[in-house]
Amino acid sequence: MDTHEVNRARAKLALFVADVFASVPRKDQRAKSDCYLRGLMVDGRRKSIQAMAERLPDGNEQNLQQFVNQSTWDPLPVRRRIAQRMVPLVGPDAWAVDDVSFPKDGKMSVAVAHQYCGALGKQANCQVAVSVHAVSDTASCPLQWRLFVPEEWAHDPVRRRKTGMPDEIGHREKWRLALDTIDELAGWGLVPPVLVADAGYGQNADFRDGLEHRSIDYVVAIRSDVTVHPHDAMPMAPTWSGNGRKPQPRYRDRPTPVAALVAGHGRQAFTEVTWREGSRGPLRSHFLSLQVRPAGIKSKRLAQAAALASHGHWDGVLPEVTLLAEWPDGAEAPTGYWLSNLPADTPIAELVRLAKIRWRIEHDYRELKHGLGLDHFEGRSWNGWHHHVTLVTAAHAFLTEQRLAPKADTANSPSTRPSTPSRTC
Repeated sequence: MDTHEVNRARAKLALFVADVFASVPRKDQRAKSDCYLRGLMVDGRRKSIQAMAERLPDGNEQNLQQFVNQSTWDPLPVRRRIAQRMVPLVGPDAWAVDDVSFPKDGKMSVAVAHQYCGALGKQANCQVAVSVHAVSDTASCPLQWRLFVPEEWAHDPVRRRKTGMPDEIGHREKWRLALDTIDELAGWGLVPPVLVADAGYGQNADFRDGLEHRSIDYVVAIRSDVTVHPHDAMPMAPTWSGNGRKPQPRYRDRPTPVAALVAGHGRQAFTEVTWREGSRGPLRSHFLSLQVRPAGIKSKRLAQAAALASHGHWDGVLPEVTLLAEWPDGAEAPTGYWLSNLPADTPIAELVRLAKIRWRIEHDYRELKHGLGLDHFEGRSWNGWHHHVTLVTAAHAFLTEQRLAPKADTANSPSTRPSTPSRTC
């Protein structure tokens, strides 16, 4: 937005800030949040505090620095209000779990480490955050963020103290952070209709099991080397000789990588599916869905533990899920694979639509990073990072509201008032 567009939206922004930042205790802090949001939305290559202060007629660099880096206002109620306000507006078909990286120089920015950096496509010095988004084909919004704390930071009291990292915060794997975030959102009264994720999460049997335990439907990407048994394969127990322990049921055939299983059906088994309109016309490809039983030591242990907990015994049968595979025109072999615990009779077109809906959050990240300066924050502290990310999320939410409902009710209307129960995802 240019300065004139921002000025024309000032009244709407003021109402938005009054609602979303109502938990911020001081009037001057709420005024600074309004100023910071305008700085994020006004055109400009850099969205650092100094650059934004120079562009705004009421920008004061020192005041904004203090507001973001030193002020003690709690970002959590702000994010909660944004989520409760945006979910009914977006009307999500799914929630998407993903992570985003922030390249950094030096070692003193909170939670920075040499790790895989998606922004650069290689190992590099960066921060990584796990995010959960509400997504539909027409809109999306981040609902919550968790900063990934590398293991080296869990035992580095000097850097933790200098960046203000809370004592209770330690290292947790990204898939655990995603489940923690889903639990937190459930505490806000928000539950996903379906959960989608890339192979970094879908590949993990513990993550899929965590979703099952929470009764959450999912469509998650996996790699081609995940092994499975066909759905009709059954474990068998050898005849007991009468000596020693009775042999336990097990699958007699080795599990098959999904790539080999799917390729064995041949291209003729795949069906053409169109999942949405793209900028150049309908997006379509060829897909196949099969019922399978994920194998592997971890899947076996999780299935056994679940059976023992619920029935007191395990018959050796692995749970059945749907495998979705894509074989595009011109490709020599299938190129994409997903697992889903949706009912077996779910139409393949619906599976494909959900598998592909993650494109919306790529759109999110482009706007959050390139348009709103998500990765332009130059501070180093725990509070500063969380304040900045919250403010960027608020700016993104405001712009999404204007795009979806330019004549929508104000923050004090029945549709957005805090006392009104929000519709859950």
